[in-house]
Amino acid sequence: MTKPAAQPSGATSAKPVKKVVLAYSGGLDTSVILKWLQEQYRCEVVTFTADLGQGEELEPARKKAEMFGIKQIFIEDLREEFVRDFVYPMFRANALYEGVYLLGTSIARPLIAKRQIEIARQVGADAVAHGATGKGNDQVRFELTYYALNPDIRVIAPWREWDLTSRTRLIEYAEQHQIPIAKDKRGEAPFSVDANLLHSSSEGKVLEDPAIEPPPYVYMRTISPEEAPDKAMVVEVGFEKGDAISVDGKKLSPAALLTRLNELGAANGIGRIDLVENRFVGMKSRGVYETPGGTILHVAHRAIESITLDRGAAHLKDELMPRYAELVYYGFWFAPERRMLQAAIDESQKRVNGTVRLKLYKGNVTVIGRASPDSLYDTNLVTFEEGAAYDQKDAAGFIRLNALRLRTLGKRGN
Repeated sequence: MTKPAAQPSGATSAKPVKKVVLAYSGGLDTSVILKWLQEQYRCEVVTFTADLGQGEELEPARKKAEMFGIKQIFIEDLREEFVRDFVYPMFRANALYEGVYLLGTSIARPLIAKRQIEIARQVGADAVAHGATGKGNDQVRFELTYYALNPDIRVIAPWREWDLTSRTRLIEYAEQHQIPIAKDKRGEAPFSVDANLLHSSSEGKVLEDPAIEPPPYVYMRTISPEEAPDKAMVVEVGFEKGDAISVDGKKLSPAALLTRLNELGAANGIGRIDLVENRFVGMKSRGVYETPGGTILHVAHRAIESITLDRGAAHLKDELMPRYAELVYYGFWFAPERRMLQAAIDESQKRVNGTVRLKLYKGNVTVIGRASPDSLYDTNLVTFEEGAAYDQKDAAGFIRLNALRLRTLGKRGN
């Protein structure tokens, strides 16, 4: 059992904490953290639970917090803000970390942390706390956001302070303090899950060996491509200034639109990836991600850009994208360099308007049509028939000028 102490070892300040805002899910880990904060720091705890579309009932979190005597409980629906102000700007950049990962967990953390800081300011708290472990990326993402928005905030990261270093110790602590434990938590969890409206991710335990195929039960949001319908589904996505605004002609809010694309993607086995990624903290990690709606949205956005973006802008965006994705993955959402890149990306999206038709079939998303009132595609230029807009003789001089340095090198023998 952890012994009460006025100031826990490893704390960075001798000043006592008066009030802390905890990012609280209501699960075992954060419930133990809540009690531990009360016991170790002897401070008032304020809980904050965010609905980001994770698909879980949130009222049990309120009841648990009340059970701990918490007076100030915040449970907020942030789905629209999440998609509008975080997911959509990221998708304008076509961001993929290491060429594969659509950053579903990464993009959620700055919103949760931002809201914690706002609540801390509202209730007069002098500290914030999170349940991220000392091995992962989330601790970095939370804390970089905390410090960016409040440089003087006190941050408490229990997993870096306490001695509850195993699932057994965590359950023992919970039992000693009458913290309810779900039956499935008493055994060893087969893998760790994080979910929101953009994706679900599974890591650890049965997934730790990257040579072994994930068991079918890992996948929670999508049916397997093999079990998907034998008939393709066609969907049309409408865009305005780079953001999706409609599905099959029906205008939807950002969160409602992503929800609809999730339904279509899940039913067609779309959005599964199994990857080994490089964590910011220095280790490699194997994860299984499901991003059904995001996968459709990513393909559709690139398709509408293909006819509305100038070549120079499109190629520059592709050069900037890996850097942008890296900043999101590392937790630098509120850093000046991410804002600078966002300004450039958003400038490129002013004429990214139109519709894209896609075929969904057994895990695949195929573009079958795109149209825009701002299209740069000119039939008169590309037609194989005779056209007046392009004189093919002009190409000879163009080629000779571009070949000049190569011919010079060739004469020298390279």
